[in-house]
Amino acid sequence: MTPPKVPNSSSPTAEGSPSAGSSHLCDQDSPYFGLGNRGIAVLQNRSEFLQASRAPRVAMPGFVLQIRKRGDDAPMRVGFTCSKKVGNAVARNRAKRRLREIARMVLPIEGKPGIDYVLIGRRDTTATIPITTLQNDLRTALAKGARR
Repeated sequence: MTPPKVPNSSSPTAEGSPSAGSSHLCDQDSPYFGLGNRGIAVLQNRSEFLQASRAPRVAMPGFVLQIRKRGDDAPMRVGFTCSKKVGNAVARNRAKRRLREIARMVLPIEGKPGIDYVLIGRRDTTATIPITTLQNDLRTALAKGARR
């Protein structure tokens, strides 16, 4: 496959062309930037994951959701993890990418501030279940977690 042709720098560029502004596809205005621009911080420290592991959890076919109420009004935080039981590094990364995607689509709408969410991938299912099913499962898990 050949790459798309880029216009010469001497030719005039339109407002929406990649040469007119940032040519980076993941700028902050893009919906695919990630979770940071939606008021969602990402858990990164082991201690935060350990605190969430003691919180209530909701098991779904494609993942396990841990929900920890922090007791403040700070923006919600989310973490993703997959153990080696999920598979090799490729399988674990694929599962985490899918979990990130469903979190990006569902949590800004249905998540609540002051709560840590940790999504844990499951062996053989997180990477194979259709993404729409995973999204519906996350909505269901959030509703079940809110009742607890």
